[in-house]
Amino acid sequence: MYDLIDHFPKQLEEALTIGRAAKLGAPKGPYTNVVVTGLGGSGIGGRIAAQAVADEATCPIEVYSNYYLPAYVGKGSLVIACSYSGNTEETLAAMHQALERGARVVAITSGGTMLDLARSKGLDHIVIPGGNPPRTMLAYSLTQQFFVLKHFGIIKADFEPAIANAARKLQADKAQVQAAAKDLTEKIHGKRVVIYSEAGTEAVCIRFRQQLNENSKELCWHHAIPEMNHNELVGWAGGDQSLAVVIFRHKADHERSQIRMEINKGVFAKYTPHVFDVWSEGMDPLGRQLHLIHLGDWVSYYLAEKKGVDPTEIAVINMLKGKLAEVK
Repeated sequence: MYDLIDHFPKQLEEALTIGRAAKLGAPKGPYTNVVVTGLGGSGIGGRIAAQAVADEATCPIEVYSNYYLPAYVGKGSLVIACSYSGNTEETLAAMHQALERGARVVAITSGGTMLDLARSKGLDHIVIPGGNPPRTMLAYSLTQQFFVLKHFGIIKADFEPAIANAARKLQADKAQVQAAAKDLTEKIHGKRVVIYSEAGTEAVCIRFRQQLNENSKELCWHHAIPEMNHNELVGWAGGDQSLAVVIFRHKADHERSQIRMEINKGVFAKYTPHVFDVWSEGMDPLGRQLHLIHLGDWVSYYLAEKKGVDPTEIAVINMLKGKLAEVK
């Protein structure tokens, strides 16, 4: 797991090479909506990409992590099916539904049934490297989301320089990122972690939560500002010192959201002294998101190490899949 996290910057560079070489069909369109179907480590790339391009996307982009698609998906829809293994049953079910409704389907996968289906039906597809836990391959699946959105005219901006710059910066700043991750790990060890950010960074919070779940074997939760100010903030009346708050922040966060964060911190401090700001670094918005993702991944690894648990082990998920396979 250490090596896989360590290789994240290099994976970003390799993902750009894969995306540039991808052979996708004529865009056609225009498309009325984009739906990304995927779960866990395969689906989070869609959520991050959708938030990253929200201010320029020519149509709505929604992520569905289920067996079905919304009723509006049809001939004017672009559906991005993302399953790292190619065998995720929920994603395959949604993919079949998209095809039945006449949607344009693009597959992002390393193989399995999804790749076989894409090839047999002549669907657009991008093949990414296989053989590793899906959550460790985010650089590949996330980057391909941008290539697909650009190819099909959903976005126009050139995202490649931002990813390339982020890869170089993360590699150059490796020691500082690891040091910051170790410091945060020491602060949250032994506590239940609550993760917050402005709404535009919520997908990165989800990624951190998922990494703590799988790598660190930790229960935790996340919420976004300003929404949590209208509900969860009241729930802090039940907070205590067993909780540690991690707030992912950007200097470019909305000024009113930053005011809210400072007021929120005063509320949290009434119940726990463990409240920590984590500020992003990078040359552009996407680079700053990637910085937080990489730092969070390192925290999940160091926390697993500190707890003495195997960050690669996901026996309970494999058990669930085995039980489901028994049911015809």
